[in-house]
Amino acid sequence: MLTLVLIGLLGGLITAVSPCILPVLPVVFLTGAPGKDASAPREAAASVGVARAGAGVVTADAPREAPRPPARNHRPYAVVAGLVLSFSFFTLLGVTIITALGLPQDIMRYLGLSLLILIGLGLILPPVERLLEKPFARIPQRRINKEGSAFVLGLGLGLLYVPCAGPVLAAITVAGARGEISADIVALTLAFAVGTAIPLLVFALAGRRVAERVAAFRTRARKVRIVSGALMIALAFALAFDVTTALQRALPDYTASAQKQVEDSDAARQQLSGLYDDSNEELSRCEDGVNELRSCGPAPPIAGISAWLNTPEGRPVDLASLRGRVVLIDFWTYSCINCQRSLPHIKDWDRAYRDKGLTVIGVHSPEFAFERDAGNVADQTREFGITYPVALDNKLDTWDNYRNRFWPAKYLIDAQGTVRHFTFGEGRYAQTEELIRELLAEADPGTRLPPPTGQVNDQLTEGRTPETYLSTHRIRGYTGTPELTADKAVAYAFPPGGVPLNKVSLAGTWTASYEQLTTGPNARLALTYRAKNANLVLAGEGTVTVLVDGKQTKSLQVRGTPTLYRLTDHDTAREARLELRLTPGLQAFAFTFG
Repeated sequence: MLTLVLIGLLGGLITAVSPCILPVLPVVFLTGAPGKDASAPREAAASVGVARAGAGVVTADAPREAPRPPARNHRPYAVVAGLVLSFSFFTLLGVTIITALGLPQDIMRYLGLSLLILIGLGLILPPVERLLEKPFARIPQRRINKEGSAFVLGLGLGLLYVPCAGPVLAAITVAGARGEISADIVALTLAFAVGTAIPLLVFALAGRRVAERVAAFRTRARKVRIVSGALMIALAFALAFDVTTALQRALPDYTASAQKQVEDSDAARQQLSGLYDDSNEELSRCEDGVNELRSCGPAPPIAGISAWLNTPEGRPVDLASLRGRVVLIDFWTYSCINCQRSLPHIKDWDRAYRDKGLTVIGVHSPEFAFERDAGNVADQTREFGITYPVALDNKLDTWDNYRNRFWPAKYLIDAQGTVRHFTFGEGRYAQTEELIRELLAEADPGTRLPPPTGQVNDQLTEGRTPETYLSTHRIRGYTGTPELTADKAVAYAFPPGGVPLNKVSLAGTWTASYEQLTTGPNARLALTYRAKNANLVLAGEGTVTVLVDGKQTKSLQVRGTPTLYRLTDHDTAREARLELRLTPGLQAFAFTFG
């Protein structure tokens, strides 16, 4: 469990500095603003002295009572504590409570917005703040009593806090939605919440420091409170009308790499996968985002769907009925900024390749309770301009079937119903489109595909040969005789008609294995490519003679562990026929092109 807690803590720390938490930062920072009694000690001391002197109690020679030091502002701690408590509780139990009481799925969001507005009014109107602090009046400690409204503010922010979801938050959300709450899940949730709280608390304390050091905050405390209240009310309306997402979409996801290194590491996968069952384990044979097609097992069914959008009369889509077509399944949820940034690419692919044999299916797997509302999803689907079928996976059955851990996640299924590739998170759009095109050509070799959507205006990368692996497990585009044979020295021959574009062929003796090809006597390799330069990862000790279009251009000395060697370097991208003549004992792993 210690490893699980550490993963949750690091995941929370990364999440708390991601672009997704920007909407709550102004409020967290403003919690450091002076409270309504911030200047009370000095004024109170003066008034006491005047009152006593007026009553004749204090004489000119009588010692004066020393003024009390100002009370410390604990509002930052109260706000962050309320946020962590609210977020943890309702992430785990919110769906269960709402469902049991028969309440609307988005009631928590509306409650959070209402509290934010109420706190804003409390900063502007003291009677409203006194009303908010009343539930805490019975608590003996005066400071806790005074910070009651700040704690309520934190509770409200916890209901509106929509962090970017990685595997850790996904595991917590899925467990809460399904009511499968174990000691491990509770520990993971608390660790994630504490990790999230640390940067937020630092930010809140920085706001308090500014409020204490800047004279304007002390001398104009009343005006600062009014401005703070107005900003909170404005933020509530911005969140209600989804204004803040435009800013979030415009910013790059600068924490994505760190999140994947922590939450999608081998240790994290092992810990988080232990929270689920062992169904569809074949999907684990494939890795996220590799630049090739693999066989990842039969595509699991799209099951447990509460409703369908963008289908005739809301009828379900059966994967079995799509045999012969390539299918892209996109797991998304409408409040996820990462998902929103990936949607334009998916819509482009749908428009470009729908008539060429591609079917796109969006599986909307909610992260939060308000995303389970079918009306909300339908509105957002129209707002985003999505026209392909969308399945509402409110029970997260399909999410579980695909052993998914990320929003967004894309799965490619070939015409025979086999999962051939998946990629988690944003990015790799050109790579994914290239694999879609490869599957479409595989399903219908005679089809004429339009230019790639992401490369129509890119002279440098248009038509560039993709990365090509050299192994029995990962090679694609092999041509020649005989067929590639695993773990056995075989004599191969180039095809008589030459090697087509983006195809690779062997001649002489080679031993093909799971990770590389090993040269034997008279080993040669031919490849026709389009790029500005060609590179090959080689290992062992020997010589490689490079020929371009039948002319020798260089000779390379290979020594040691796998290293990338530059084979060709043209002035501009062009098509060329590459032939390599290799001495025995060398290992070839993969071509890359630039």
